[in-house]
Amino acid sequence: MSQRQVLQVFEQYQRARTQFVQAVAELSARPQNAESLRSAGTWGAVGGRGGLWGPGPQFVGNFFTDGNQEAAAPCDHLGLGVAVKNCRFYKKAAAFVLRAVGKHSPQLAQAVVQCGALESLVICLEDFDPGVKEAAAWALGYIARHNSELSQAVVDAGAVPLLVLCIQEPEIALKRIAASTLSDISKHSPELAQTVVDAGAIAHLAQMILNPDAKLKRQVLSALSQIAKHSVDLAELVVEAEIFPVVLTCLKDSDEYVKKNGATLIREIAKHTPELSQFIVNAGGVAAVIDCIGSCRGTVRLPGIMMLGYVAAHSENLSMAVIVSKGIPPLCTCLVEEQEDHIKAAAAWALGQIGRHTPEHARAVAVANVLPTLLSMYMDTHSSEDLQLKTKRALKNILQKCTYLPALEPLLQDAPPNIMKHIVGQFSKVLPHDSKARRLFVTTGGLKKVQEIKAEPGSLLQEYINTINNCFPEEIVR
Repeated sequence: MSQRQVLQVFEQYQRARTQFVQAVAELSARPQNAESLRSAGTWGAVGGRGGLWGPGPQFVGNFFTDGNQEAAAPCDHLGLGVAVKNCRFYKKAAAFVLRAVGKHSPQLAQAVVQCGALESLVICLEDFDPGVKEAAAWALGYIARHNSELSQAVVDAGAVPLLVLCIQEPEIALKRIAASTLSDISKHSPELAQTVVDAGAIAHLAQMILNPDAKLKRQVLSALSQIAKHSVDLAELVVEAEIFPVVLTCLKDSDEYVKKNGATLIREIAKHTPELSQFIVNAGGVAAVIDCIGSCRGTVRLPGIMMLGYVAAHSENLSMAVIVSKGIPPLCTCLVEEQEDHIKAAAAWALGQIGRHTPEHARAVAVANVLPTLLSMYMDTHSSEDLQLKTKRALKNILQKCTYLPALEPLLQDAPPNIMKHIVGQFSKVLPHDSKARRLFVTTGGLKKVQEIKAEPGSLLQEYINTINNCFPEEIVR
């Protein structure tokens, strides 16, 4: 047999082998085939070390991307650490496999770390090919997002300075993934966020807020939010990067996730101190957030609602800034319009923070006719436990300061005893000192409603009722 005939046999074998692996890779792209492929023993035939040097990585990646989480053994079996380090042509494919394995759970991500893949992935961040860098950054992000221990492992492998270099590269896709990975690293603890800050990430991220690419803006705003949320010092460093008033343009973006992430960033800064909130107010941030809440629906509204609550909670002046900027009507609208209980709960909480400072603040909330809505949500058996708790606290906060009696009278009919005592308590404070209010209280039927309240003898509610009755002649009370 000639040498040519011998070589032909091997070529036929190689072609058949490639066709087989390609066919399996295509089958693995459909989740419904996963169980059949596994029971047929495909993993041993394609997913082993040999499989990494053909279409095999596509099969392995598809296999785990579709939720097949039996990866602890395969990580070592694949030799992925070696593959991603040594084979220039297949670095991208091997990184894809690592990403697909590590994304599902902390246990699988830990298995990827234990097979020595982090060092190899970090080396790939210095590769000449942007596609290799992107694949490596993506895999590192999927590992880091699970918990602080895995995130620390990514940091210890030396990834952060190289990721900061990646966000400076011209390729948009690479910028996006690098910013996303920095966000995933920063989110777990102040120490991890500080590591990202120390690598000089903030200045480069801040410069990209105005980038026309919406997906990049989403990741940039997310990364800055994850840094700012941990402490006053980190929030101040983000503010010092001169993100205001530039970030306010994101609240008018056509992309809803850019809006949401922009509002989240402002919220994470505002929550820390009155000084940071005042800075945002001075930059026009409150008015911009109120406009944003009015122009969108659903969960996109949530960070803006919470931001207004945080600002108002800090002080009387800041709460008044929200009122003056006409922040109450859109919050009332959210309370009525939104379907999700957690969004309603956030709106109720924010209104409670606005109204809790002085009678003037409480009146501003009460005249918006929001108290009956809060009461009905609190008493609705279909409301979630959290919504009931938030509406109860909001009512208590507002009622304890509210001296605007026309807004309180409608509540005398339906309020349960634990809310009624706060309502009647306010009447008992105002009526003894206001003759005009006393006359109105009789003519509008308020005094009659008070007589119909069933109060426990000796209770605080009964004391309040007695105080009210003592303001009027006995024959009127009767």
